[in-house]
Amino acid sequence: METELSAFPPLAERMRPKRLADFIGQEKILGEGSFLRHAIDEDRVPSLLFWGPPGSGKTTLARLIALETKSHFLQLSAVESGKKEIQRIVEGAKAAGRLGARTVLFVDEIHRWNKSQQDTLLPHVEDGTITLIGATTENPSFEVNAALLSRMRVLVLGKHESANIESLLEAAIREDEVLRQQKTEADPAALGFIAALSGGDARAAYNLLEACASLRGRITTEIVESVAERSHLLYDKDGEEHYNIISALHKSMRGGDADASLYWLGRMLEAGEDPLYIARRLIRFASEDIGLGNSFALPQAVAAYQAAQFIGMPECEVNLAQAVVYLAKSKKSNVLYTAYAKVKNDIRAYPNEPVPLHLRNAPTGLMKSLSYGQGYKYTPDYADPDDAKQEYFPERLSSRKYL
Repeated sequence: METELSAFPPLAERMRPKRLADFIGQEKILGEGSFLRHAIDEDRVPSLLFWGPPGSGKTTLARLIALETKSHFLQLSAVESGKKEIQRIVEGAKAAGRLGARTVLFVDEIHRWNKSQQDTLLPHVEDGTITLIGATTENPSFEVNAALLSRMRVLVLGKHESANIESLLEAAIREDEVLRQQKTEADPAALGFIAALSGGDARAAYNLLEACASLRGRITTEIVESVAERSHLLYDKDGEEHYNIISALHKSMRGGDADASLYWLGRMLEAGEDPLYIARRLIRFASEDIGLGNSFALPQAVAAYQAAQFIGMPECEVNLAQAVVYLAKSKKSNVLYTAYAKVKNDIRAYPNEPVPLHLRNAPTGLMKSLSYGQGYKYTPDYADPDDAKQEYFPERLSSRKYL
């Protein structure tokens, strides 16, 4: 009689390696001679912060470190844990320490911990009661308390290479009890397609493989496409990747690479970015990076914004594409941008310089008696522009040149 499939945890959990030797990928931080490998071998693992995209192996690596160092492993979600739970764990770790046992506390999504939670744990990380391993998909420089961050070693995990993902999927078909029970088979091209769609996320790849296998037939690229419908795109509209990709678009346009500019535009639009956000950035770019180099750039960018407003997605994608290519190919000039930066510096240094008297209006007799407007040269009255020259700056900034 077949075992009920619902009794099994998800494939990603079933395939989680039980030994460090079986961990695939992340050779940069886990390879021979690396800091982490040396720390594990010497049984001197400090508190760590794993920063990397979803499905890169952060949780698995934390568990394996605890196994390798024979430590008691506890796991918390920063979203669900509170101060009381943290205090209970600390007391348990102290008790274990008195018996010679160490505690590794793994905190998933550690960037979601508030200051109070972080402060509760801080002294116990510092005195070694707990070895803290945090995981985050967000830039820890912005998201983790500086005091806690200073007591942790930050290790950056990258996306899995497609070849690694394919190896994981092949092993799952070969070794997993449920997939063998279902007599799962897959075309090599289908596994490659799953790896490509997963975007380096091993968990996403396992989930997609499991969904395809549930159809109880040989997995082909057509089946993968029908199940997936759309590739998984890593793009957190409130996180670092949002800023990374808009920066890539901006720099590609600045460098005149229209093809790369189109690619980064597509990455944002296909992941669901607000087209008006992109259009606003194009308007800024038109003046910041093109400016006087092509005075038609700004109207083009504004027109793209209006088009996106009028017709929305997906129709406006071609309007934005037109603007992006136009801006990328335009002659560039940043003289306006740099000139205005100089203006702001002067205003910060001299915030309240008085307007010269000859430039002031004099609508009342009192103002006239105080010499408001006296000596002003009305330019149209002078045939020779040189005769109309006068100082337009405050005295302390006389004859400044910004352009």
